Amino acid sequence: MSETAASLRHKIASAGELESVVRTMKAMAASSIGQYENAVRSLDDYYRTVQLGLVACLRQSDPPAPAQARHQGAGPIGVVVFGSDQGLVGQFNDVMAEYVVNTLEKLPGKKMIWAVGERIQSRLAEHDLLSGKNFILPNSISAITPLVGQILIEIESQREKGGIAQIFLFHNRPGSGAIYTPVSQRLLPLDYAWRRELTDIRWPTGNLPEVMIDRELMLLALVREYLFVSIFRACAESLASENASRLAAMQRAEKNIDELLEDLNQTFHRLRQTGIDEELFDVIAGYELLFKGK
Repeated sequence: MSETAASLRHKIASAGELESVVRTMKAMAASSIGQYENAVRSLDDYYRTVQLGLVACLRQSDPPAPAQARHQGAGPIGVVVFGSDQGLVGQFNDVMAEYVVNTLEKLPGKKMIWAVGERIQSRLAEHDLLSGKNFILPNSISAITPLVGQILIEIESQREKGGIAQIFLFHNRPGSGAIYTPVSQRLLPLDYAWRRELTDIRWPTGNLPEVMIDRELMLLALVREYLFVSIFRACAESLASENASRLAAMQRAEKNIDELLEDLNQTFHRLRQTGIDEELFDVIAGYELLFKGK
């Protein structure tokens, strides 16, 4: 009985320690979600402002012909995929890897993958995809800006070499019904379809916009901001989704540990009670034998 009771005590203690770790990670995930969600909301407003600036510039020039747009869209594809560096995020990386593979299968041409996060790197390595430079996932809002700069430098380097003609972003986006949803965005080239979509945006006031400075310089600056904020927002949304997924995983783990502890404690108390009952029966039996002997 003592060995079994000791084993149960050890399991209960181990489960308690694991529950403490889970609660700590749950609290960290919950506190991290807020900063990334706030960043995403702020970026939505800034992204809208950049779009309106592009609308003002593009409405003063004629868009390229559709034939030219088709030529710009051909060529090798560069793919930036945001995942996670750490585990305990449920199916976060598996869902993203499956979405990337299924989406790229429909696109012709050679693909080069730039993975952001060690976990997503290992998932994508299982598929027949050309791996490019990999990046370390930032662990705070302030660390996203240097990462975006590195990605933009790599994109520009590959475009100058002729290694890529198109750029796609893949990441998980926080959802209202589900915890997150995998999404993609065609970042480059800035072709006819992209310009037409922008020029279809309705200006918020009745006064038509007019660019007062050099239009080409303004357009170049706004395009840089568009690329920057697109990648920044994708990273922030991915980090918010990752922490939401980790929080949900920790909540499930906490529930399972509570149920396990309840079962272990019940088993332990039953075992103790059984041992006490056996000892009482032994005492009573010994007393009866002693009494009959007299």
